[in-house]
Amino acid sequence: MAEPASRLYLITPLLDDASFAPRLTEACAAGDVAAVLLRLAPSDERGLINQVKALVPAVQEHGAAAIVSVEGEADLATVAARGGADGVHLTGPRTSVRELRERLKGERAIGVGGIRTKDDAMVLGEAGVDYLLFGEPRPDGSLPAFESTLERAAWWAEIFETPGVAFAPSLDDVAALSETGIEFVALGDAVWSHSEGLAKAVQAAVKSLAEREARA
Repeated sequence: MAEPASRLYLITPLLDDASFAPRLTEACAAGDVAAVLLRLAPSDERGLINQVKALVPAVQEHGAAAIVSVEGEADLATVAARGGADGVHLTGPRTSVRELRERLKGERAIGVGGIRTKDDAMVLGEAGVDYLLFGEPRPDGSLPAFESTLERAAWWAEIFETPGVAFAPSLDDVAALSETGIEFVALGDAVWSHSEGLAKAVQAAVKSLAEREARA
């Protein structure tokens, strides 16, 4: 029996308003997108909630989950709940995972990125997160070595039940990550800045993921 294919997880650029909504609609309509991480720039709570309310439908109407992260300080639980998002994504202090779990009462997913070590990953898995993100761009825009992300994805997928997401710097890297058996492959600028348009990029990524399932 063939193993399930990895699914596509999109990460937006840093957003400071709702003007990105049409691009989200185009991307999610182009192929099987499992989830979209909406990266929001710092703002006041009301502004963030209104922004999420405006962006989330473009994701959800195509069956994808809308996950929210905010640069800087923000009450993520309130922003996600009042904005109608499906989950939250942490990139900062790990101590908030258990508190968020209690506040969200299992109604919304909790994901975590910015993972530096295998020990960090295991501690977070034990804390009850719904997924871990490996290999995404650092705050300064730099990337960890792709070989390191590949190794981490393979290690996590083989041993742990908590779903993993691995970041592909380019469309050419999608296939290699999917071969690790990781549940989700993430793409960022490789989609949004693709020379032939973001729909073509999504279609190419989905095709690459499906080809791995056919070979399995």
